[in-house]
Amino acid sequence: MAIIRWDPFREMTQVQNQLNRLVDQVWGGRQESWLPAVDVFDTKDAVVLKAELAGMDPDDIQIEVEDNVLTIKGERRFEEKVDEERYYRVERRFGSFQRSLALPQGVKADEIGAAYDDGILTVSVPKVEEEKPKRIEVKAKKTVEAKKAPEAEKAGETGK
Repeated sequence: MAIIRWDPFREMTQVQNQLNRLVDQVWGGRQESWLPAVDVFDTKDAVVLKAELAGMDPDDIQIEVEDNVLTIKGERRFEEKVDEERYYRVERRFGSFQRSLALPQGVKADEIGAAYDDGILTVSVPKVEEEKPKRIEVKAKKTVEAKKAPEAEKAGETGK
C-alpha cells in the first residue's frame, strides 16, 4: 500500500469544483457536460498526469498553472453529420470540461511539459532537485598545528 501525503487543499479544491458546477447548472453559467478520467502518479523525477481525451483536437485543449493549481480545460465537439432522429443511442460525452488539480510542493511549475498521443494527454511536472546539506568549512586565524609547534619546542628545551 502506497503512503500518500495528505494535502488539505486538494480536498478543498475538489469541493470548490463541485460547488462551481452546481452553481453553474442552477444559474445557467458555463455548461460542463463531462469530465475526463485523470490518473496522477509520482515518478522519480516528476509528477505525471494522464487524461483520457479521445477524439479531441489538441488545439481544443488548454493547460494553465496559477497559484500551484494545474487546470486542464477544453471542449470535445459533436461533429457527426447524421440526422439526430437516425441515432439509436448516443453515449459518448461532448461539450466543455475543466479539471483543476493542486500541485504538490517541490515542483517546477515553469517547466511543465505536455504531449497528446492516441487520445491520452500526458502532463509532466518536473520535481525540484532535493537540496543536499552544504558542508561549511570552519576557518581559524591560527591553526591547531601552529599552536602545537611552539609547545613542542618548549618541551624539547626543558628536556635538554
